[in-house]
Amino acid sequence: MKTKALLAIVLVLSLAAMACRVNIDLPEIEYRTSATVTEQVQVPVPEGSTPVDVSLNFGAGQLNLHPGAEQDLIQGTATYNVPDFKPRLVTTTSGIELSSGEFEINAIPRLANDIENKWDLQLGSTPINLEINAGAYQGRYELGGLALTGLDISDGAADVEVNFAEANLAEMDTLRYSTGASQVSLTGLGNANFSDLLFRGGAGNYTLDFGETLLRDGRVDVEVGISSLRIVAPESANVQVIVSGGLSSVSASGAWSKVNDEYRLEGSGPSLVIEVSMGAGSLELRTP
Repeated sequence: MKTKALLAIVLVLSLAAMACRVNIDLPEIEYRTSATVTEQVQVPVPEGSTPVDVSLNFGAGQLNLHPGAEQDLIQGTATYNVPDFKPRLVTTTSGIELSSGEFEINAIPRLANDIENKWDLQLGSTPINLEINAGAYQGRYELGGLALTGLDISDGAADVEVNFAEANLAEMDTLRYSTGASQVSLTGLGNANFSDLLFRGGAGNYTLDFGETLLRDGRVDVEVGISSLRIVAPESANVQVIVSGGLSSVSASGAWSKVNDEYRLEGSGPSLVIEVSMGAGSLELRTP
């Protein structure tokens, strides 16, 4: 599959470049494929208080998340054809940690083009603090209808789509997303029910789409490098976008008005203050 090959190449080049910059002579380890294995993943809700801390650590491949676990915290499948990618579950006093095998950077991995590593997981209705740490991968996340009290996503060279098709059933304190040279789309953010959103990116294409309504007031802090950034906000909201940095261009369509370096929507609904710091590139402001 071309996507798998591309992700593997990006990961190898990124790790090799990192090793060169810090002048560390790491050994090489080659991950060879074997027969494809599909394992059932079933993580019961741990005893104790909620919210539960859930940490997903994923290397290269494809990670899909969506609601649907009935009685469990997590259920689904993990499919892989590299034995070292066998999922590993660790239970702590505060929650669980699910990892894609022993994928540690103690050697430069050489990955075959036909590797397969895919998680297809359903999350339950238990309130959780969700943390996702990933490398060069493809992510497809539908998180609407869950009870997320916190969301923290960190990845490298990635192609990720995060959506909230329905309202988050818990009030989320902070939504954090940190990424590298990636293509990332966050949609339905008005349903995420967050207080603060922090987005950090390198050189990439990024979309922050808040949909047609906001559940409550929020603040957004965006800091990106040489990038293309699109922000979509509802006309019904009271939105203020404050722009700083060496932007190449800013375009606004819809009901946006401009005063100095600020762009506004004068709706009577919840308020949203968005601060954007951008090294260079383009910023597009739209309404649905």
